[in-house]
Amino acid sequence: MSKFIDRPRYVCALGGALATIRALPRVVPILHAAAGCGGNLTAAINGGAGYVGSGYCSGLALPSTNVFERDIVFGGEERLREQIKNTLKIVDGDIYFVLTACMVDMIGDDTESVVKEFADHSVPVLFAETGGFSGNSYKGYDIILETLFRNFVEKTDEKEQKTINLWGVVPIQDVFWKGNLRVLKSLINKLGFKVNTFFGEDETLEDLKQSSKAVLNVVVSDTFGIEAAKAFEEVHGVPYITTPFPIGEKVTAEFLRTIGKALNIEEILIEDVIDEEKKVYYDYIERIVDIYSDIDLQRYAVVVGDSNYTQGVTRFLADDLGWLPELVVITDTLNDNEQETVLKRFENYESGFEPKVVFDTDTSSIKKHFKSIWPDNNGSRYYDSFSPAFIVGSSFEREFAQKIGAPHLSVTYPISNRLVLDKAYAGYRGALSLVEDIFSTLVANR
Repeated sequence: MSKFIDRPRYVCALGGALATIRALPRVVPILHAAAGCGGNLTAAINGGAGYVGSGYCSGLALPSTNVFERDIVFGGEERLREQIKNTLKIVDGDIYFVLTACMVDMIGDDTESVVKEFADHSVPVLFAETGGFSGNSYKGYDIILETLFRNFVEKTDEKEQKTINLWGVVPIQDVFWKGNLRVLKSLINKLGFKVNTFFGEDETLEDLKQSSKAVLNVVVSDTFGIEAAKAFEEVHGVPYITTPFPIGEKVTAEFLRTIGKALNIEEILIEDVIDEEKKVYYDYIERIVDIYSDIDLQRYAVVVGDSNYTQGVTRFLADDLGWLPELVVITDTLNDNEQETVLKRFENYESGFEPKVVFDTDTSSIKKHFKSIWPDNNGSRYYDSFSPAFIVGSSFEREFAQKIGAPHLSVTYPISNRLVLDKAYAGYRGALSLVEDIFSTLVANR
């Protein structure tokens, strides 16, 4: 039987590219695509990312060639040329980014040559081949980053010894990307370093343009943004390190120590920052101790989502909250080496807990994997039920949670049952938000 995709948790490479560009200030995408591409992707991005909105020049206002049958037969290059000229006249931007869709990539339009005709324009006109069949959202993110690093970031031998770059938190696909970047940036600032995150608060294109002056690139992921980091090192000579996405006290402390070691920061300074953050963190955590104990808020859990969030949330639940996350379903499309790297993040828990981890992109398979670790009660008088339980995943897991009678919280894409503004789940402060959201769900009906 052929494998089909049931309710995908990401969009195509073009969608990922559009989402990435939408998170950059005053960058104007120009789609070389059929009319349906822009409209469908707008709906998927907005509705699946906590109602993120359309941004500066995106959504249904996307400039697009809207190619149709004639262009497919005779080529759409002239139509693209016309669209670029008109967009440059009408839309005010600091970068114009031509993106291709499946249709024009398949017919072989020489999009790059058309874009090169505008090389002398007063602002950059860039090009990326982002046909949806080339991958998913994460691939589109990597393509945009690599294109910017190769064609927009200035080459220089000058270095700012107190500046680093940080990425790997994928805009839109991580619905809480902006808040997460704010938290991570603030932590590293306390170590005495400036941080360019490109997609966070108060970031400018000039920060991106001058990012080659950084002394280190930090990729907060084992899988997203790695190829872009290799391109940056190749072109600009800046080394990179990878870290897991940190949620909670223990992993965030390791996050700071890893970065501190790479930057040769004195250990005493790193530990001072960690102690300061821990003091605030546990001051708030103490407030839940009574209710946690009084009404027994320990839970079994199932965690579903991308490789960034699942490893961070699962370790936080097991080591920080004392929960039992029995099953983890990672929904990314990963190769064998990537899966092996990700699996290592689920080892050596301080609690000694060992979750069952599976890789599966099919939403309908969640119940099957759950049954494999917790069989149905077949009339047994002394059946050990999976209760009380909690499901952490996306909006897709709400139905599964209802079937097993468990509360549910959406933290990974797609999120359509929450409106998200500046919330974060990364670091110490983000973990407090996660605790608040989880326990608020549990006590909501008291």
